Amino acid sequence: MRKKIAFYTIGCKLNYAETSTIARKFSSLYYKHVSFKNHADIYVINSCSVTNNAELEFKRAVRSAVNRNYKAIIIAMGCYAQLNPEKVSSINGVDLVLGYEEKFKILDYLNEKIFLKKRIISNYKNNSYFPSFSIGYRTRSFLKIQDGCDYKCSYCIIPSSRGPSRSDSVENILNSINFLFKKGVKEIVLTGVNIGCYKTTNNLDKNYTFLDLIRIIEDKIKVRGRERIRLTSIEPNLLKRECIELLSNSKCFAPHFHISLQSGSNEILRKMRRRYRRELYKEKINQIRHHIPHAYIGSDLIVGFPGETHQHFLETYHFLNKLNISYMHIFTYSPRPNTTSIAIPGNISKSIKKKRNKVLRLLSNKKYRFFCENHLFTKKTVLFEKNDSGKKYLYGYTENYIRTKIKFNINFENTLQDVLLTEIDKDGIVIVKPILE
Repeated sequence: MRKKIAFYTIGCKLNYAETSTIARKFSSLYYKHVSFKNHADIYVINSCSVTNNAELEFKRAVRSAVNRNYKAIIIAMGCYAQLNPEKVSSINGVDLVLGYEEKFKILDYLNEKIFLKKRIISNYKNNSYFPSFSIGYRTRSFLKIQDGCDYKCSYCIIPSSRGPSRSDSVENILNSINFLFKKGVKEIVLTGVNIGCYKTTNNLDKNYTFLDLIRIIEDKIKVRGRERIRLTSIEPNLLKRECIELLSNSKCFAPHFHISLQSGSNEILRKMRRRYRRELYKEKINQIRHHIPHAYIGSDLIVGFPGETHQHFLETYHFLNKLNISYMHIFTYSPRPNTTSIAIPGNISKSIKKKRNKVLRLLSNKKYRFFCENHLFTKKTVLFEKNDSGKKYLYGYTENYIRTKIKFNINFENTLQDVLLTEIDKDGIVIVKPILE
């Protein structure tokens, strides 16, 4: 009888990519994949440590798994498990804690029948370790090209949990992209901790940078239909003008950027140990708008950083208000252990952090709606997702990342369709209708 296994992921797209890879190690011959909301024999939780809320979410996920089946095996992996294995192991219900390298050998530990007592298996010492990815065959797939980070931002714990920057080979990346497209995947998202730091060496000792990788993909990948590739978050100081110009004429890369800002105050950026000033950020946005006017541009912001005065926050707000971006992902600062920001004076109260977060979220919603309105009554191509919930709509994203919906049509599932953007509903989703040739 097959055992039921369920997965739960917290955090970034890289975590989702890793969960997807690990899940496929469980053969359908011996395991049945079920929703995390269902009764299962094994629950696997991929954790995050970027914020305190991510750690609280991990604990809630463990409790919900225990409530569904108190006899189930619960396995913790991911950044929180890597950084605080003893703490994670002490949580009621957790049976096995796997570190960075060990999580990719999860089947070995399950087959050892080691669950007579709690176990922590975390011996991450190999700074060059980069697991090969076999990404899933579905509408959209994530492909990991880089891991770790050499930056030392004062608030960030990722270098401690994922180690130094390292990259997959150009050959592996090209092979993976071709393999996924041949298997029917319509969109691939290139992901990593800091993809702009991509750097690898071939057998001839030639160094390849992120710009080289993009050029090679553009040159070597033969798009059979209208498949497309997206980039995840990139640092503004690593986004070269040549890269923007290349992407402006791309046959396969989507017009979609996500560029981390974190603060619109140069003083706060300095305290954060970011490697740019806001003037450079503005320059990059203007370059994109010049070469790719219709591009989606997202951003990351942190509110409530130690020492962020009301004036600093106003600087950020007014800077963003004038900036021609499409959306903002706003984080509320939470101190992380072993980061230098915890020693910076000027802690901000929870109530002020909450208010600042709300103000920026409102601004973000305003910018996103404005972006969508500017594209109404234009023709776009939407990748519609599979409808597993019986809803009366299919949902999907345009090439420039506008969330859309259309009346359910089974023939549109997992397909790229030309549509006309007609109106925006009360939830901010754009209603579209098909363009019939």
